[in-house]
Amino acid sequence: MNIQELFQKGGPAMWPLLVLSILSVSTIIERLWFWASLLSKEKQIVNRILDAARSDWGAASEIARQANRQPIGRFLSAPLRLYNPEPDLFRLALEAAADEELASMRRGDKILEATIALAPLLGLLGTVLGLINSLSSIRLGDIGTAATTGVTLGISEALITTASGMVVAIFTLAFYRIFQAFLFNQAKIFRKAGNEMELLYRQYWPTANAKGRSPGTDHNNSSFGSDGLNRRSLNSQESSGERLREPKLKGSDPAEDSPSNN
Repeated sequence: MNIQELFQKGGPAMWPLLVLSILSVSTIIERLWFWASLLSKEKQIVNRILDAARSDWGAASEIARQANRQPIGRFLSAPLRLYNPEPDLFRLALEAAADEELASMRRGDKILEATIALAPLLGLLGTVLGLINSLSSIRLGDIGTAATTGVTLGISEALITTASGMVVAIFTLAFYRIFQAFLFNQAKIFRKAGNEMELLYRQYWPTANAKGRSPGTDHNNSSFGSDGLNRRSLNSQESSGERLREPKLKGSDPAEDSPSNN
């Protein structure tokens, strides 16, 4: 029995099951590709960023910026984009980025959940419709005769939709649970990496706050400010010197003119 015969014998409920199975398989393939590309690079990115943060926050910020295509890169770069944040603000940025990235990782879950819920129901519906059609032609006098042979065949064919719905639901449920396990593992990785980065920042922040600098940036505001201040003071001294060297007009100072008058 090929697929075309199964669809013909399964009845109209087989077509919605076909649509659900196509949606489920396409979502599963897309999610498998996503998780494969994520898990293969994630550990390396985390180690590089944390190792750089222990000695140079500017290098850590640059590595995280270059890894923006990966969720872990966007997660760790979120607080590094802030200018000299307090530790509480640093942690808040990490939590907000983690919520956003974990929510994006759940893409496709609604399709899988709908398939798991609807596929068995559609299978039962097709079976019930097949039983109604088979039993509607039976008469009490035909029970036990050759006329009931077609009825038993119709009942067996009606069960095809139930089996098809259960197969689609079980197949989808297996991958759905796998993706949920991946998501749970990602939450643990995000929590661990975020805690380590927060601890490193809490050790660094007092020094950064004293110097007026921020991790991930090389703001030399103090040196620029002092240079600017020195330039302004030098200009003021030069201008005052020029004013002192300006020739004075005779009679402009009464104290100087008084001896000559005498």
